[in-house]
Amino acid sequence: MSRPTPLRDIHQDLGATLTDFAGWLMPLRYGSESAEHNAVRTAAGLFDLSHMGEIFVTGPQAGEALDYALVGHLSALAPGRARYTMIVNERGGVLDDLIVYRLGDEEFMVVANASNYPMVAVELAERAKPYDAVVEDRSEQWALIAVQGPRAQEILATLTDADLEGLKYYAGLPGVVDGREALIARTGYTGEDGFELFVANADATPLWHAITAAGAPYGLLPAGLSSRDTLRLEAGMPLYGNELNAELTPFDAGLGRVVKFDKPGDFVGRAALEPLKDIPPGRRLVGLVARGRRVPRHGYPVTHDGAVVGEVTSGAPSQTLGKPIALAYVDTGVSEDLAVDIRGSHEAVDLVALPFYRRNK
Repeated sequence: MSRPTPLRDIHQDLGATLTDFAGWLMPLRYGSESAEHNAVRTAAGLFDLSHMGEIFVTGPQAGEALDYALVGHLSALAPGRARYTMIVNERGGVLDDLIVYRLGDEEFMVVANASNYPMVAVELAERAKPYDAVVEDRSEQWALIAVQGPRAQEILATLTDADLEGLKYYAGLPGVVDGREALIARTGYTGEDGFELFVANADATPLWHAITAAGAPYGLLPAGLSSRDTLRLEAGMPLYGNELNAELTPFDAGLGRVVKFDKPGDFVGRAALEPLKDIPPGRRLVGLVARGRRVPRHGYPVTHDGAVVGEVTSGAPSQTLGKPIALAYVDTGVSEDLAVDIRGSHEAVDLVALPFYRRNK
């Protein structure tokens, strides 16, 4: 049975189409997913992300424990900053992609994907055993609300006196929003500017109502998983289970930059990953834009002269580009005369640089 988030009643009141996602009952859409998508691109969208996991690592050696457990150099992270990183297995395969926030000298918060955070918590606890650090899964205590879009800062500024203007991308600060304590992070998964608000479960509903009221004059809409997926796809951001899995390394996904070999000491997966850093992968993650109207979908073969040279990992119509787009793993060295086999019909596509969409800053 799907688990509800603290905002379930709101989603039902708004008439959302609810669906199971990673064991959670989540809003797929509230009305028109294209309207929700476009609201985020032009004004702002409001998302319930309370299905994500929050795992705290604390203690004198918390940073060193994370350096060993993850591929990033987290002990070098300044308090108040965040970093995108990954946890891999001994073979270098990606177990999950993460955002790590350093909340203090001896306190970190690891945000993991909904389907993976119980496993991530267990893995972190096991890997932290040699260190003076404590790993605690506090996911049940937290709700997460995101305000994303070019007007997100204007909207949130009506509810808090926190220094939003001075808050850098991939940084967070404690603040009070509509009278409720929150960790305010300038992060997101849409390709737009925006904020993610970590709050106590009991504060989620009143805060959602406050943001909804504050955002109404600016064109803010509640947004569900469908628009979240098309937004992240346009921004070229990977989705675990599609572009990332335990059979793929960060280098396969074109994300080798997150692997920090210059940090002190060993880390899980280092021996497997180090030989790969200077070797082009056999397949690389690319962007595809369809020439016609048919949409390449997850699992569809990518072909060149009739031979299969790759596979689509994510695909959808792009509201912003007005064309179907897709992410796909394609054989290295093949870049022209590509097509996607859509139910027996080879539909021509163009390989393009990622991301498909980049906001004006």
